[in-house]
Amino acid sequence: MARFVRWTALTAAAALLVTGCSGGSSGGEGSGQGSETGSASAGSTTPLPASLTSQRLDWGDCKATADSPEPGGAWQCATLEAPLDWAKPDGETIDLALIRAKADGGDRIGSLLFNFGGPGSSGVSTLPWYASSVAELGKRYDLVSWDPRGVGASKGLRCRSDKEIEASESVDITPDTSAEETAYFRDAAAFGKGCQKSAGTLMAHVSTTDTARDMDLMRQVLGDTKTHYFGISYGTELGGVYAHLFPEKVGRLVLDAVSDPSADAVGHAENQTRGFQRALDNYLKSTGQSAEGGTRKIVDLLRRIDANPLPTSSDRKLTEALALIGLLYPLYSEASWPRLTSAVKAAEQGDGTELLALADDYNDRDASGHYMTGTHSQRAISCLDDKQRPTVEETKKLLPRFEKISPVFGPMLGWDTAGWCHDWPVAGQYDTPEVSAPGAAPILLVGNTGDPATPYEGTRRMADELGKGVGVMITWKGEGHAAYGKGSDCVDSAVNAYLLKGAVPEDGKVCS
Repeated sequence: MARFVRWTALTAAAALLVTGCSGGSSGGEGSGQGSETGSASAGSTTPLPASLTSQRLDWGDCKATADSPEPGGAWQCATLEAPLDWAKPDGETIDLALIRAKADGGDRIGSLLFNFGGPGSSGVSTLPWYASSVAELGKRYDLVSWDPRGVGASKGLRCRSDKEIEASESVDITPDTSAEETAYFRDAAAFGKGCQKSAGTLMAHVSTTDTARDMDLMRQVLGDTKTHYFGISYGTELGGVYAHLFPEKVGRLVLDAVSDPSADAVGHAENQTRGFQRALDNYLKSTGQSAEGGTRKIVDLLRRIDANPLPTSSDRKLTEALALIGLLYPLYSEASWPRLTSAVKAAEQGDGTELLALADDYNDRDASGHYMTGTHSQRAISCLDDKQRPTVEETKKLLPRFEKISPVFGPMLGWDTAGWCHDWPVAGQYDTPEVSAPGAAPILLVGNTGDPATPYEGTRRMADELGKGVGVMITWKGEGHAAYGKGSDCVDSAVNAYLLKGAVPEDGKVCS
């Protein structure tokens, strides 16, 4: 199961997230002649070898993969060589898969890097799909993304086979008995062992900090003096960590659907429990129900499904775990609320087909039963990041608090605080990410008041932690996950003016 405490990969919600869709030059076109060859890279204490900083990217046609079709058109792909262990830059290296479309207009600014969240989202497969939403930006920027280490074509992890993933769907993620509890934690430990077998030495080198350092190497090899970046969801944490490590290299950074850097693992779980219940309340009110009454009906439905999984049009049953994912997934976009209404109505009548289809969409399961592996990478990255590992006893004490916040999603997210990284093979690195970036150029933060996955309150906390004069905040009074490209001319024009002209909006700007 995907962990909802982290920020869902954009690729998992691709059809839901986009429903409609003055600065000087930052350097040359990407000659690969890094200006910092042989010197210590900013934010690092160890000099980088010239073999890395001066490498030339061999851009060519993109190849199709098992999980990503060939994009064709103007898209080009290349491979960047980066240190496996950033403490040993002269040691073993890892290949990172990159994709780009060169600026198609005049007055080129430089490269604009994209991270679409997760952690675990493939930038190589997502950027071509997302490019129509940023066509205006593509006139003056090379649009660039990559598969972070441990993701997709960058030595992506596969911790379980398709058959094992499907079998795990029968595990109760809100255990009610000691037997269910034992099965839940046995399954969690088995997942970690599978990741360790797949990743090997990479398991300890897929952190957000590792990827932020990869970004700065990417900047040098692309030939940019500053990093211009668009981070969505988890990509906002990555952007904040980058700004902390390399404040003097910050160019124009946009962070949309901002995560709360002040929250630890339990805090993130509470934030998302609150965010998804808020979105559910708004959905229920839109259908003419009261939030309280509608929530009670859904809780009753889930209890019935827990006791007796629902039949579907296939030979698979809709379990409570799959039903919860099916309920949660459409809350990422207001445009999908009618689909949620239809699925709940069918489930109440004893047919789990539509909720199962929603869960499969979220879990990246295709009609043949093949699962993509974004959630495998997500778990490995987040468990390497998170030092906090609540015990079973500590989690049980938290459950009443979670259930009070959301009777629907609270039990799942509460248990997840202990289950996600249970018996994980490597230790976590920090309780909360360090994002303070004194001296950095202004960074634009975009918060959506109805965002379920990265609740709005985190935007202000990110602004506060970046530091005075660095975080500049825009508020959109909307629904769904993220704000840019979601139909607000106010948001889109402010982001475009910032990225294309360097025009920093007034801090606190509100778009309704």
